[in-house]
Amino acid sequence: MPLKIRRLSYALGAEIIGADLTKPMSEEAFAEIRHAFHEHLVLLFRDQVLTPEQHIAFSRRFGELDVHPFSRYNLPGYPEVLQITNHVIDGKPSDTRNTGRQWHSDLSFTTRPALGSLLYCKEVPEVGGNTMFANMYMAYETLSPGLREMLDRLWAVHDMSMGKDIANRDPAFMAEMKKKNPPVAQPVVRIHPETGRKALYVSEMVTSHFEGWTFDESRPLLNYLFAHSVQPEFTYRQQWRPHDLLMWDNRSAMHLAVADFDHSTPRHMLRTQISGEALGRVAGQPAAQSTSAAA
Repeated sequence: MPLKIRRLSYALGAEIIGADLTKPMSEEAFAEIRHAFHEHLVLLFRDQVLTPEQHIAFSRRFGELDVHPFSRYNLPGYPEVLQITNHVIDGKPSDTRNTGRQWHSDLSFTTRPALGSLLYCKEVPEVGGNTMFANMYMAYETLSPGLREMLDRLWAVHDMSMGKDIANRDPAFMAEMKKKNPPVAQPVVRIHPETGRKALYVSEMVTSHFEGWTFDESRPLLNYLFAHSVQPEFTYRQQWRPHDLLMWDNRSAMHLAVADFDHSTPRHMLRTQISGEALGRVAGQPAAQSTSAAA
């Protein structure tokens, strides 16, 4: 069956119809999916009854996979698969149950941000539990020429401790995360290595301030950029069904897990993450040591 591509919103997102991810895929079909990924930023594959092995195998076609450093949340036997769930794990509530409640791009607070993420829906509430996505190409391209010119030269600090849910997480877990992930300076505008397009690269979850600016100086402009980038016309809202596989490009899109459901009902997702290229530097290092995608 030939593949069909159905757009999901004006801004971003497309459903791939006719793909069976449980079976071997030709190079021609995969090339078509890869092209659609770059064009639409978010791809949806419905009705995919996947084993962890099949989920991993499809993800690996896009590149090397990350392994989550805290094995408690990994799917047992599969270090590449992270459980994002409100199920109890090892007798304790999962720290991933409230993850992603602010707009962000995965692992932007590291010097190797994620290229892409593939999230597989196992259980979802009867209503809600949605995920939203924003097109950061559009966010950049709709700014004034003068502001774009200024932002092209700026770097901003991404600090994982800025997230509003930090206080509700296991203190030992967060202490270890902070130790492994000091604040990182990233270009405010990054150039996609495969499309060559510029995307705004700041997020409300982790971007604290512009490098060389004070926090107070930075907040008015950052708050403007945060609000500007998630205008309704730049977004897509995913309403999950069991056996949906959704993938997104962290280099050109942000996402937000919406807390729009009864939290006593199960929401259980499995995520793989594609490793990205080196980007940014530990905050405070000389700029000459940086790796910039905005150069």
